[in-house]
Amino acid sequence: MKQLKTLARLTLAVAAVALTACACNAHNTGSASRNESPTPAPSVTTDRAEATVVVGAARTDRYVPLLRGKRIALLSNQTGTVGDRHVLDIMLANGLNVTTIFSPEHGFRGTADAGEHVSSTVDEKTGIPIASLYDGKSPMPSAETMAGFDVIVTDIQDVGLRFYTYYVTMVNLMDAAAAYGKEFVVFDRPNPNIMTVDGPILDMTLKSGVGRLPIPTVYGMTMGELAQMVNGEGWLKQGKQVPLTVIPCAGYTRHTRYVLPIAPSPNLPNMLSIYLYPSTCYFEGTTVSLGRGTDWPFQVYGHPDMTGRTFEFTPRSRAGAKNPPQLDQLCHGVDLHTMDPEAAIAQGINLEYVIDAYRDLTAQGKQFYLKSNFFDKLMGSSDIRDMIAQGMTAAQIKATWADDVARFRQQRAPYLIYPE
Repeated sequence: MKQLKTLARLTLAVAAVALTACACNAHNTGSASRNESPTPAPSVTTDRAEATVVVGAARTDRYVPLLRGKRIALLSNQTGTVGDRHVLDIMLANGLNVTTIFSPEHGFRGTADAGEHVSSTVDEKTGIPIASLYDGKSPMPSAETMAGFDVIVTDIQDVGLRFYTYYVTMVNLMDAAAAYGKEFVVFDRPNPNIMTVDGPILDMTLKSGVGRLPIPTVYGMTMGELAQMVNGEGWLKQGKQVPLTVIPCAGYTRHTRYVLPIAPSPNLPNMLSIYLYPSTCYFEGTTVSLGRGTDWPFQVYGHPDMTGRTFEFTPRSRAGAKNPPQLDQLCHGVDLHTMDPEAAIAQGINLEYVIDAYRDLTAQGKQFYLKSNFFDKLMGSSDIRDMIAQGMTAAQIKATWADDVARFRQQRAPYLIYPE
């Protein structure tokens, strides 16, 4: 049996998902939201990376009868797989009528850069039209598109961060489903950061494409659980609810170290990048490179003017990072890519990296923050940069949102499918 540290360092690659009969308990949230309840899971004391997990998309016995005879719109991308088969192919092979594909940021095949607009097109393999929800025009489908189906199915691998855009796309589609009287189904997948709840609750005056809901930065819920919370808390437009069904994972708990079989986006290539993402993504709102255009995105940080550093890297244009920050500039900085994955998990959000770079550059009179307020949008708060400027430590800043985290844990409890 391989040890966790070895597994977590593996570069994400396509791997078969073995099926198992054991399942986790599901929670029914009421008349407008229900789960296809699995059988109880056996007691598990140590759910390590080798634990067998059955994703919702693999549980055809649960969803094929539910969807048969209906026109289906599918929100998915390259992560919507079971072994070497895409969920779209599985649904078609089971006689389901998929009439529309919705694609999120990075496109249906997952190859576009972060923030890059993706045009609507047609899936070459099946001929099914793809409606892009990241085309720079509107995050909502047109009335014409909405008329072409009865139910929306979501099957996409998220990573559990408030600024990761896949959940935002799902919530926008829930809004559309509620407005047009459509059903909504989530094929659930594990959240690799499910063990962590950390960060400030989003100040809704900073609501944006990288922050949609009043939740902490790291919220510790799967897409299915979050969809139930959105419904139950009245977070859709006008407080509406959508008829919601979650097909839960089996063999999964909140302690499982689930190694993603496919990279969720071009710049999250391995598990360490996903575990460091809560701490290093804030560099996107600064002049500092976080390693886009290198072999270690989100696992290093640096700047041409940072001083006293022995580690160096040069961002280059490459697939998934065509024009990375500090392109072709030699950056001096810090290497995190050999960190123990469990240490990265344990720190949750660690602002020491941001504070380190801030003090280095500002001491020289160099620009640190971008002129936009993107740093604040990522943080979900306009107060954090003031705290950093006042000299507060990372631990002191983390303490300011501890009460928010405690309240959110209580608020989310009724919507959890996988018990704590």
